[in-house]
Amino acid sequence: MIFFEPQSRDRSIFPHDPFKALVAPRPIGWISTVSAAGELNLAPYSYFNAFSSNPPIVGFSSEGDKDSSTFAMETGEFVWSMATWDLRDQMNATAASLARGESEFAHARLEPAPSRLVRPPRVAASPAAFECRVTEMVKLKDVDGRDSGRRLVLGRVVGIYVDERFVSKGRVDSAAMRPIARGGYDEYSVVERVFSMPRPA
Repeated sequence: MIFFEPQSRDRSIFPHDPFKALVAPRPIGWISTVSAAGELNLAPYSYFNAFSSNPPIVGFSSEGDKDSSTFAMETGEFVWSMATWDLRDQMNATAASLARGESEFAHARLEPAPSRLVRPPRVAASPAAFECRVTEMVKLKDVDGRDSGRRLVLGRVVGIYVDERFVSKGRVDSAAMRPIARGGYDEYSVVERVFSMPRPA
């Protein structure tokens, strides 16, 4: 068993940081936001997850003050759209570093669909989306209390979209949607098969 402290790993063994490869797969936070000035942004985040079901809270972590976190804090809103196998190339295209004000929707040839309760649009082709209102922004700190420059944006889900083609007998067939998830390095996985295990009494 190899043991190492993250900041002093043996680069002859691990030339690339294995941290992300071990926390895998991670849901992709495909986040759309609008600035106070009306600028539209769409970007994928590998640090995204759900943190509560009641109230429904999701969050994404930005490594620095990027457009998504900045715009979400300016307007108090963001939208998550599910990234799927069919949309993998478009999702990847939205990771490009574009000039502020240049739309990733247009760059990736994605159609935006208007939201009902918030300003940012969702990805029209995605089979599921959450409209969210920001509840808080956490400045992530190191163990010594120093600001890491990372920002965790949390939001309450106020609206949910689900493509009816993936609803059967009152349950969402998430495997049929084929969501993709982030691994380490440049690796991804696709969820196409699930299994059930009853919870112990």
